Amino acid sequence: MKTQVIENKNNKSIHTKNKIVFWIATSIIFLWEGLMPLGTLLFAHEYFNAGTKPLGYPDYFAYSLIVCKIIGATALMLPKLPIKLREWAYAGLTFNLVFAVISHLVVDKNIGYILMPVVIGVILSVSYYQNQKIQNNG
Repeated sequence: MKTQVIENKNNKSIHTKNKIVFWIATSIIFLWEGLMPLGTLLFAHEYFNAGTKPLGYPDYFAYSLIVCKIIGATALMLPKLPIKLREWAYAGLTFNLVFAVISHLVVDKNIGYILMPVVIGVILSVSYYQNQKIQNNG
């Protein structure tokens, strides 16, 4: 009986740790992929295409990318959304980061610009992995 109580406390502790790690990682993604592009669009509009123009993408692509990033990052912050919808948000943000790395590798070869989406991708992976652990352990 005593070991069962200890196991329950350990399970709750692990579940709480998973939630904390999930929310920290997901909040970073929301700030970087959702709030920053929105802030740029609203308050520093002249820089809305600063990341896409040097890579040769048209302005309409920058607007589309900003909208999709805001929607995707917001979806991750809403745990009551259907799981499939959140999975699509993770996938969309992942595609964005993968193609950002490829674009920088091909066009400007700047290691800083290449590493930033990799770092954000790792944080997104942590969010996804912790989300899966939380979903599976209920």
